[in-house]
Amino acid sequence: MVGISLSYATLGIDAYQISVESDRGSGNLFMVNIVGMATNAVKESKDRVFAAIKNSGYDSASVRYTINLAPADIKKDSSALDLPIAVAVLQSNRELKTTDYRKIGIIGELSLDGNVRPVSGVLPIAIAARRDRLDTLIVPYENAEEAAIIEGINVIPVTSLRECISWLKHELEIPPATVDRDKIFQVLNDFPLDMHDVKGQFQVKRALEVAAAGGHNLLMIGPPGSGKTMLARRVPTILPELNLDEALEATKIHSVAGMSKYFRNGILTTRPFRSPHHSCSDIALIGGGAYPKPGEVSLSHRGVLFLDELPEFKRAVLEVLRQPLEDGLVTISRAASSLTFPAEFMLIASMNPCPCGYHGSNIPNHTCTCEYGSIMRYRGRVSGPLLDRIDIHVEVPTVSYADLASLPTGDSSLQIRARVNKARTIQRERFHESGIFTNSQMNSKLLRKHCILDDASHALLQNAIDKMGYSARVFDRILKVARTIADLEAEEKVRHEHISEAIQYRTLDRKYWN
Repeated sequence: MVGISLSYATLGIDAYQISVESDRGSGNLFMVNIVGMATNAVKESKDRVFAAIKNSGYDSASVRYTINLAPADIKKDSSALDLPIAVAVLQSNRELKTTDYRKIGIIGELSLDGNVRPVSGVLPIAIAARRDRLDTLIVPYENAEEAAIIEGINVIPVTSLRECISWLKHELEIPPATVDRDKIFQVLNDFPLDMHDVKGQFQVKRALEVAAAGGHNLLMIGPPGSGKTMLARRVPTILPELNLDEALEATKIHSVAGMSKYFRNGILTTRPFRSPHHSCSDIALIGGGAYPKPGEVSLSHRGVLFLDELPEFKRAVLEVLRQPLEDGLVTISRAASSLTFPAEFMLIASMNPCPCGYHGSNIPNHTCTCEYGSIMRYRGRVSGPLLDRIDIHVEVPTVSYADLASLPTGDSSLQIRARVNKARTIQRERFHESGIFTNSQMNSKLLRKHCILDDASHALLQNAIDKMGYSARVFDRILKVARTIADLEAEEKVRHEHISEAIQYRTLDRKYWN
């Protein structure tokens, strides 16, 4: 007799449907064969499944079982198949009637005593179940809130195999999980930090506002203790509000990576802020592995990737950032498949001017002791092509005693965000037919259309290009930043003062790397 159940597995950040079939053979020799391109992780589930069946009080006859996972041309690598395999086995053992379960999806990992453990990737699975027009999705109790965010499908939370079987037999009533979406909106964008807390550094805060308004990447250079990390951690507070669609998009990536269990209400409620240590590998940063998982650049999608102490990262690690910074996505190719992960993030990087951190500073008792060669080697770890992809470079000076001793001054994150939102609204209206949302995403055609310069602006920009030797990419990025500055002032045209400020944000690469 053949038992059948429906389940799901993730591939990249998307989920696909799997039909789990169990055939009970004859004989007295217990044997379990799992076919259908199952990895070792899935093949090991047979021991968990049959132990859970026995310890839940169900009969598992000592016969030959063949378990097929269809489609057979896609690899399966998920412990979430434990529960649907157990359901299919119990059908083949006539413990459970073979009824039509084609409208019920089942996911969950089993412990040896029959309890159901949480799994990763539940949000994309729930999205796929709704796409496939399933009526019900049975999930582990801990994953219920995450799945219930998706409307149009009944989410049944279970804590054990016996509970799942009792519900399928209509012996137990389990109310579908629900989520208060209004409550989710109330906690969206709830930040404990505020830009108002930062003392001094008004020029840097202005640069961060420009970067946030146009989605530009930014590099901060300054001595230790000047507030670079403090400023970077407050960037998400001035970015536009995270709406529910963006929250679901970001949560989907974190769910596949197994991180959604840490979120309130099963959803990411603030823009992601990722700050990997400089010892991370290129795979950890960009994503990959034998069965590719999203890396830090994808986990930063719709948020901020902060690289502190930029030159301390291995050069090969930094170079892999070039493509996602340009394209907003990461493609990971393997012999069997090619997966694409979204990676639209705002890069914030910080570094010291030299290994000791005090080159060029006037801080008493902190004179730079670095040799010229070591300074050049330190800065040389950041390549020119990578610097070209960072729109804004800003110097972070040491905070004076007067600023430290005074009360915090300057605008709050809420006030800055209001101005950023206005600029972003202008950009959305400008690009509503172009498929982009910010000035940083403009191509050459859009630059020519929306960055028309007067004679004074042309002269100013020509003088800067001739003297500084900027590349064509830097030229484009100056125009993009100038366009954003004009949007912050609600100016239709880019004027010479906007160009002048944008050029100021590109002087440090010539100061420190010449």
